[in-house]
Amino acid sequence: MRTVTATRYVTPLREGGSLPAIVEADDDGLYVLKFRGAGQGPKALIAELVAGEAGRALGLPVPEIVFVELDAALAGTEPDPEIQDLIKASVGLNLALDYLPGSVMYDPLVEKLEPALASAVVWFDAYVTNVDRTPRNANMLMWHKKLWLIDHGASLYFHHTWTDYMERSRSPFEHIKDHVLLPYATMLEDVDATLSKRMTEEVITNIVGLIPDVWLDTDSLLKSAYEARQAYVEYLSRRLEAPRPFAEEAERARRASHI
Repeated sequence: MRTVTATRYVTPLREGGSLPAIVEADDDGLYVLKFRGAGQGPKALIAELVAGEAGRALGLPVPEIVFVELDAALAGTEPDPEIQDLIKASVGLNLALDYLPGSVMYDPLVEKLEPALASAVVWFDAYVTNVDRTPRNANMLMWHKKLWLIDHGASLYFHHTWTDYMERSRSPFEHIKDHVLLPYATMLEDVDATLSKRMTEEVITNIVGLIPDVWLDTDSLLKSAYEARQAYVEYLSRRLEAPRPFAEEAERARRASHI
């Protein structure tokens, strides 16, 4: 995964609690930066990284994810004290997604997706426990007539407390009933058979290996970065073992929504 250095703070995106911003980097690219020092902390960046790269590994349309080095000097060009504080609290390694200029938020009343893609997105969000893909906040963009998945920082919420995380890896994820694409996900069983094979333990291990040490928990339960990474791998691998309660719950919720 590439690492770039932020050279210019362009504009804030006043969305959610993470206060993301568009920044320019030393490769002349524009990125949507997620700040490590935001209220949600490094775990939101871990969720963004792991879920986003998992989506890309599954063949889903996720913008390129990069690491971004942030210097405190960048705060000197920003007049807003809140943003100055956020930049100073985020000095070091942060995360960003490729900025898609001219993109618009997905509107289910306008854009009708193919059942295969809708089913794959629903399956993926159930797998990574993404609570943030609802009609109120779809977190999907249309860019050049193609769907793109963004904002996965609310995924993998199991890591906010490590107690019984392996038991929770078998949870069915009941929030899938609120998914914006659920009515169109008519191929869940076919998608489950395909995607569950694609997300191998090797793929999971490689993705989790991207997490920087400084973002990882090293509390009383997970005493080292190695143990923390192993916990992510174990959780995500165990979640894929058949039968997969999250896939069964997604299909049950879809059928119930049509009654």
